[in-house]
Amino acid sequence: MRHVDFSPLYRSTVGFDRLFTMLDTLGQPEQPAYPPYNIERTGENSYRISMAVAGFDEAELAIELNQHVLTVKGAKGEEPNAGEVLYRGIAKRAFERRFQLADHVEVRAAHLKNGLLHIDLVREIPEAMKPRRIEIVAAQKAEAPKAIEAQLIN
Repeated sequence: MRHVDFSPLYRSTVGFDRLFTMLDTLGQPEQPAYPPYNIERTGENSYRISMAVAGFDEAELAIELNQHVLTVKGAKGEEPNAGEVLYRGIAKRAFERRFQLADHVEVRAAHLKNGLLHIDLVREIPEAMKPRRIEIVAAQKAEAPKAIEAQLIN
């Protein structure tokens, strides 16, 4: 697929930068399906990402947030050889999974329990950006404009 350059549109639009960035990412190849994950809504403004990372411990996982992109990486360390493996069904491969976060979404906590990595997110909209009600006041009779007198200096 050809890459479309949206840079001329950046000059004539305000506030649509993220929209054009999302359109740019549509042409990129899809992420691999490993590890599987769920995204849940746990409250009005709270969310949770749960990833199945069986076999990984806390030291082998890394979570990073950079410019609205949450990146979860996992890399297995060398395990002591306990014997000959006849069948390997548990994946030991490294992974990197990225999530695009909306504006004002913050990562609150992350914990690993029973092979699931839970990342708790909260969306906090600043007071200045929340909708507010504007009172309408009845217009009073306009008074005649006052004239300002000035003396001319010759």
